[in-house]
Amino acid sequence: MSDLVYSTEHGRICPSCGKPEKSCVCKTKLSKVNDSDGFVRVGRETKGRNGKGVTVITGIPLNEIELKFLAKDLKTKCGVGGTVKDGVIEIQGDQRDLLIEELTKRGYKTKRVGG
Repeated sequence: MSDLVYSTEHGRICPSCGKPEKSCVCKTKLSKVNDSDGFVRVGRETKGRNGKGVTVITGIPLNEIELKFLAKDLKTKCGVGGTVKDGVIEIQGDQRDLLIEELTKRGYKTKRVGG
């Protein structure tokens, strides 16, 4: 990130992402909200992870930046690591019960999916 706000070649520069204003990714991240049917689904996956399981949370109607803050809170609550990929929160290990309880406290309708 730089302090550059204008370039004669590109015009105005976004101060957050450092890209030209026309191709700024910050505005799209703020406005894009995941499609949801009203239920947050909490499941477990091991596919593509050499047998190590992660808890996967889908269907949260938040934009990407809000998802990252929620993921950070949930990871702290569980005491483990995780990430946000394509609107899906992945938390290391099998944390389904704890996460369902926490998301219900936050006002989301949750469903446990998978085995």
